Amino acid sequence: MRIRTGSCLCGAVGYRVEGEPLRVGLCHCGDCRKSSGSAFVFFAVWPRRAFSHNGEIATFAGRSFCPACGSRLFCLREEAAEIRLGSLDSPPTDLAPDHEVWIRRREPWLHPLPSAGQYAGDAD
Repeated sequence: MRIRTGSCLCGAVGYRVEGEPLRVGLCHCGDCRKSSGSAFVFFAVWPRRAFSHNGEIATFAGRSFCPACGSRLFCLREEAAEIRLGSLDSPPTDLAPDHEVWIRRREPWLHPLPSAGQYAGDAD
């Protein structure tokens, strides 16, 4: 079984996910743009049971981060763990987005990914 690990910038928080993600995407929504300070967020979702973490985390609006360095890491729900893939310990990742959400907010210079589903809002 494939195991991937990740951590915050200062190393105080670490996590691991087992197996392959349920989905991989890019999000262009306003919340992701504001919380990342970037034009989009690259993320993947695993079943919650495949996720574990160590270290103290803080959470705001469902988004967990390291309280020491501020690195945004994951969003935990009862059934799923959404990981910000930029926090993986071994970039570049072998994961490729299979969908893009909130494309109505995508920067005009950023072209759609040809093999990814395109959604004006959330994919659900």
